[in-house]
Amino acid sequence: MKLLLCGPPGVGKTTVAERLRDALRAAGRELRVLHSDDFSRNTYEQMYERVLADPTADWLLDGTFYRRKYQERFRALLDAHLVHLTASLETALERNQAREDAIDERGVRVMHGQFEEPETTDLTLDTESSSVEETVAAVERYVSTWT
Repeated sequence: MKLLLCGPPGVGKTTVAERLRDALRAAGRELRVLHSDDFSRNTYEQMYERVLADPTADWLLDGTFYRRKYQERFRALLDAHLVHLTASLETALERNQAREDAIDERGVRVMHGQFEEPETTDLTLDTESSSVEETVAAVERYVSTWT
């Protein structure tokens, strides 16, 4: 399984990814996690290479995947699922300011403006209208339908 969490900065991808990993681990399912923030350049190429190096592993990929070409490249992998997380720009800016490693406000604005909405998703969740717990539970329910 390859689970991609995509969306603009500040929508809660990393928070959801970390809590989802913990919840799935508690349920007996181990995931290898990659965060786009772990890479300084060629992010999606490096993430793709790591996934290809261990194609039978269960992966949780946390990144903006802001270009549709990145989304489609990963979705073409066997057993890949795309979860699109959303929130308003105002909420994303507010959340970003609260982060220890806050992104420049201009960067958040640019990424929100340039984010290419996925043509198709397996699940879309609005993290502004749902709590982190509700969002994680929804993704966890979705994952449980695969096995």
